[in-house]
Amino acid sequence: MNAKGITAPRGKGWSKTGLYEILTNELYTGVFIWGRNSKRGFEPVRVENAVRPIIDRQIFDRVRMEMKERAPARIHPKRIASRFLLSGLARCGYCGKALVGQDAKGGRFSYYVCGTLNKKGAGSCQARYLNSVKFEKLIVDKVKERILTPENLRRLVEMVNEEMDSAARSYQSESDIVSEELAIINRRLGRLYDAIETGPISFGDLAPRIKELLGQQESLQRRRAEIELMLAERRAQLADPELVKSYVADMHSLLNRSSLAERRAFVRSFVREVKVTGNEVLLTYTPPLPAECLPAEEAGVLSTVRYGGRYWI
Repeated sequence: MNAKGITAPRGKGWSKTGLYEILTNELYTGVFIWGRNSKRGFEPVRVENAVRPIIDRQIFDRVRMEMKERAPARIHPKRIASRFLLSGLARCGYCGKALVGQDAKGGRFSYYVCGTLNKKGAGSCQARYLNSVKFEKLIVDKVKERILTPENLRRLVEMVNEEMDSAARSYQSESDIVSEELAIINRRLGRLYDAIETGPISFGDLAPRIKELLGQQESLQRRRAEIELMLAERRAQLADPELVKSYVADMHSLLNRSSLAERRAFVRSFVREVKVTGNEVLLTYTPPLPAECLPAEEAGVLSTVRYGGRYWI
């Protein structure tokens, strides 16, 4: 938004703080809160439905939950700053400890090792040392193979659309109610105009009532236009095979060429956990995959070789 010259609400450039204030502001859901920072220690006043909401409450709560899960309190800053792609995701299948990235031979080699084994030494856990480059490539390749395919993306879009159908039905129901209210107001206005034309009542006597009905009519027409726009956006489908293919290609490119931080965030959005037990790795995926796709799968890691008293995979 800064690059496009779109200013923030106060006319300045966008910052992380400004975005955070917007994403956590309940006013967008219709809730007005007054006295949040009372110097006298009074409880803030909270008024539901004080204004017309422009953000669905479920979306707001989902965003807040995602922000909470990404906060340093849940993801340790060391994991975010680590140069190892799977920091915070990979765990030992024997003892449950996190696999931590380590360097060897002056940085010429790097590997993942069980936290217990790294801290307590040989014999404390059966886990082996994993070559970081080969291990990370295995996981990335599995994400591409199991998740980032045109068919999977198309199915995921269909699933999201199905979940949104309930919201679409709600909008359609509201649209029907608004149309009925508009019809009632139009009939009332018609009767008032007839009374002015044919009866002894003057326009001055009926002007306040007519003005009130016209205001209600304008408000309902505006709301109906908003609903129709939301329904039109809901009907926009990601159905073009070529478009889906281009999105898949973009995702593959992002996973291959982006910065480490971007790649780590990307992998986290698709993989919940990577558990290694001996020569087997268990991947638990994050997305709500279609029923015929497994939410988790096992794969064999690369064969181990002995190096300096340690097993490398």
